[in-house]
Amino acid sequence: MGLFDGIFNAEKGITEVTLSPAESIAAICLVAIASDGYLSDQEGKEMTMLLSRMQLFRSYSNDVMQRLMDKLMSLLKQQGPNSLITLAKTSLPHELRQTAFALATDLVLVDGAVTSQEQAFLDDLYRILEIPGDTALQIVQVMTIKNRG
Repeated sequence: MGLFDGIFNAEKGITEVTLSPAESIAAICLVAIASDGYLSDQEGKEMTMLLSRMQLFRSYSNDVMQRLMDKLMSLLKQQGPNSLITLAKTSLPHELRQTAFALATDLVLVDGAVTSQEQAFLDDLYRILEIPGDTALQIVQVMTIKNRG
């Protein structure tokens, strides 16, 4: 980053964004449910319900969760999925990377069908998050079992 980037990027409307660990997990989940090119209200509700069960989100009211989703949707539209995943990775503690991958996998599998785009997303995600291949495979296998029937 150059000395004057902050000034010139601000003039262009570009601001530096950082995410909390909770926001990072939510961002990865949002990209997961949008990876098939379609984002339904039902998928958003599933994601919110899944996240609300986590300790990281226990203190999040419905209002706070809605503002978080609005922020992440805005970032997704402005920066695209790859940039949002990269941004999330930088703020995600290493010990939560497998958790984020498991949640993303669960959300991809929840509708019972995996598109080629969703499969490619999961394939890219485990590499981006630097999860060992055998661990990623185990996570996908377990989530596949979980989402049967």
